[in-house]
Amino acid sequence: MLWTLSICFLSFVFLMMISLSLFILGLYFIMSDLVVMIEWEVFSLNSSAIVMTFLFDWMSLLFMSFVLFISSLVIYYSDEYMHGDLNINRFIILVLMFVLSMMFLIISPNLISILLGWDGLGLVSYCLVIYYQNVKSYNAGMLTALSNRIGDVALLMAIAWMLNFGSWNYIYYLEAMNMSDSMTIIALLVVLAAMTKSAQLPFSSWLPAAMAAPTPVSALVHSSTLVTAGVYLLIRFNSIIITGNLGNFLLLISGLTMFMAGLGANFEFDLKKIIALSTLSQLGLMMSILAMGFPKLAFFHLLTHALFKALLFMCAGAIIHNLKNCQDIRFMGDLYHQMPLTSVCFHVSNLALCGMPFLAGFYSKDLILEITSLSYLNMLSFFLYYFSTGLTVCYSFRLMYYSMIGDFNFFSCHGLQDEGWIMLRGMLILMVMAVLGGCMLSWVLFPSPVMICLPRSLKFLVLIVTGLGGWFGYELSKFELSYNLQSLKYYLMITFMGSMWFTPFISTYGVNYYPLLLGQYIYKTFDQGWSEDWGGQMFYNYSSYFSTIVQWWQNNSLKIYLISFALWVLILVLMML
Repeated sequence: MLWTLSICFLSFVFLMMISLSLFILGLYFIMSDLVVMIEWEVFSLNSSAIVMTFLFDWMSLLFMSFVLFISSLVIYYSDEYMHGDLNINRFIILVLMFVLSMMFLIISPNLISILLGWDGLGLVSYCLVIYYQNVKSYNAGMLTALSNRIGDVALLMAIAWMLNFGSWNYIYYLEAMNMSDSMTIIALLVVLAAMTKSAQLPFSSWLPAAMAAPTPVSALVHSSTLVTAGVYLLIRFNSIIITGNLGNFLLLISGLTMFMAGLGANFEFDLKKIIALSTLSQLGLMMSILAMGFPKLAFFHLLTHALFKALLFMCAGAIIHNLKNCQDIRFMGDLYHQMPLTSVCFHVSNLALCGMPFLAGFYSKDLILEITSLSYLNMLSFFLYYFSTGLTVCYSFRLMYYSMIGDFNFFSCHGLQDEGWIMLRGMLILMVMAVLGGCMLSWVLFPSPVMICLPRSLKFLVLIVTGLGGWFGYELSKFELSYNLQSLKYYLMITFMGSMWFTPFISTYGVNYYPLLLGQYIYKTFDQGWSEDWGGQMFYNYSSYFSTIVQWWQNNSLKIYLISFALWVLILVLMML
């Protein structure tokens, strides 16, 4: 056990040191306006050279720093959370492989090496989702893997199409792509890849399903690694997306994703799935501001969101541990009396998610909403932005009511307490970052002040929407019995909104079931049917037939037959003479 403790602690210290070093280096790169590209020639054969290229700029360094910071705290937290697991070493190694794949993706200016990191994330995420080995986990893992394969195929097609430009180092060709017709095809394929990885409609259903993974994995995956890979790729490709109608298409899809996730979270009772749907909503927000042509704002929200979302999952993990692995929020209640420190962290992260002034989420979300108010935007997108913000506050306050204020509905003699100090230390460090992170990052990323002039009504619209959302969520939860009885009148509508607009059914049948069934049919009909009859099997049958004839001749002593035949001919000739 001492060795298992040391592997967690050593990983935590090692990753934290690298994270701090990269953060300081990132600050230096921002102030000096530096970009460093390192090329490593792996080997060369005649005139062909295999070269690995790494891109180090302020964006990749800051993102790597945040990923490693959260990973280090998650591994430290896992030491206690996964304490009873006999295979904790394997779990930590899988998490480290996951982080390594993400690092590889972040520093790659080359589509081939991006694909290596991209597929590494997909493979290791499958192993982590099925870590608890049961049927539900296996189904969730398969849905995750197959949904992400669509994006992998799109990336492979983009790699093939980039042969038109002479190299796969896309970073050199972004300006040239804007001038060419190939730009549209490559941009479309990259957007499709990013939509599957970041779970935009209609590929949204795998993200809540991936909650079958252990909670520390959820904290890592849903804050800064797997789901943000698509957003990061689009930030890099931003210049070719905003041209043409592709930006409008992405804006519509991401706005609908944000709206759908916010609606679904208000009808969900599984604690981890509520937080997963809030991740989906925030990913829609990042994608939509990206589609409008503000990659720096999307990156800012990506970093601030990572801090409070990892904290939210860690708090959820502590609550689930206390409730003997029960995740239903209807059994929770009055937790702030019995788990005060966990409740404080939970409230801070929830308020940061809602955009409470001067917490991490406020600096990015408020800026995004003010920029949308300032931009030339159609009415539908404007409505989706603000209504989804209200829904975020609504499900956050509903969650707070059910878990903290309502009645405790678990076993009557079940005692609760704050988890051990290892888990609490990780949560408290992240809580400090969830309070200070947004302010610090806004100084770093936007050093020169920019004035956004809006009329008073638009300035106060954000506050009005969040206030109304919070009040509505609280009121709906307070009258839960009458609310649930009333919902039976509108059963079909409630089912539609609560099941993510039926995307799990569409994904399960459209992405998994029918394509696999079609593949089986094609395999049976062609591979094991006509192509066998007229191909391999026919060749085998004829070869076998002719070889048996030859074998028969050989087994029946061909020499004796020939000699006897010659003697008979000789006798006949003599008789004729």
